[in-house]
Amino acid sequence: MKDHENKKNRTDLFAIRVKKILTRAEVIPYVPRVTDQDLEGKITASTFALDPPSCIFDSLVNATDEIWLVVTFTNVTNSFKNPANSQEIPPYENLYSRYAYMTMKSTLSRYPCNKDKSGTVLRVGNESSCKNDGNLSPCNGPLPSPGPYRVKFLAMDSDGSKAETRWSGPITLNKGTLWKTVDTWPGRRSGDMIVITVILSALCGVVTIGFLSTVCYECFKLWRHGPPENAEEQRQDPFQPSRYDTHHIPPAPPVPPPPPADMSGPQLISTSS
Repeated sequence: MKDHENKKNRTDLFAIRVKKILTRAEVIPYVPRVTDQDLEGKITASTFALDPPSCIFDSLVNATDEIWLVVTFTNVTNSFKNPANSQEIPPYENLYSRYAYMTMKSTLSRYPCNKDKSGTVLRVGNESSCKNDGNLSPCNGPLPSPGPYRVKFLAMDSDGSKAETRWSGPITLNKGTLWKTVDTWPGRRSGDMIVITVILSALCGVVTIGFLSTVCYECFKLWRHGPPENAEEQRQDPFQPSRYDTHHIPPAPPVPPPPPADMSGPQLISTSS
C-alpha cells in the first residue's frame, strides 16, 4: 500500500515538473522601455508610455495567440509566475493585493513590423473608467502610486505561456506636489510670465493716474473760476426784512401845515345891494 502511494506521489511530481517545462515560455532578448520619442507626458503621476514590441514575436507566435503586458512592483518581479491558462491571468485588482496584474491584451496584428514607428506608443494606466468596474476586463487602470514598476510582454496560446520578453528596468512615476509646497516666488517664474505681469501692472498704473488727473483738473477749474458775480446779490438773508427800491417813482409834494386854531374861516361877501 505504501509503495503504491509513493509511486503515485513520484508520478505527480514528475507530471508537475513536465508541466513546468512545457509551460515555460521562451525568453526573447528584448527589454521594454519608456519611449524616447519627443513626447510630453511620457511619465505622469499614474501612467507611462512604452514603445510597442514591433517585430518581436513574429517568428514565435501565431496570429491567434494573445500578447499581454505584465505589470508588477519591483519587489515582486522575481516571484511572479506566468499563468498556465487564461483563468489564471491576474486582473487589474490584483495590483492592490498581489502587486501584479496583466493588461493590454492584443494579437500579433497590433504590432506590425513598420519602419516608421514615430507617434505610436503604449500608454500604461490610461483607462480610468474600468478602475471600479470588474466587468471591464482586461483593465488598463491608472497606477496607484509612483512605484517603481517593472513590465514585460508575454505571449500565450491555449496551452499557456509561449514566449516572453525580459523585464524592463525600474520605472518610477512622477509624484504629485502638495499645494502647500508650491513655491510662488517670482524668481521661479518664466521670463514670459514676468513680462506679462509687468505690462499688466503698468497698464493698471496708467489708468489709475489718468483717472486721478481728470478728477483733480475738474476740481481745479471749479476753484479757479469761483462762484457767479451776482450770487451774493441774489442771495437774501432769511433774517433780514425785505427792502424795496422806489427810485423809479417821483417823490410826492410836501403836505402843507394845518391852519392855526384862532384863525377865522373865510368871510362871505354879499353881492346884493
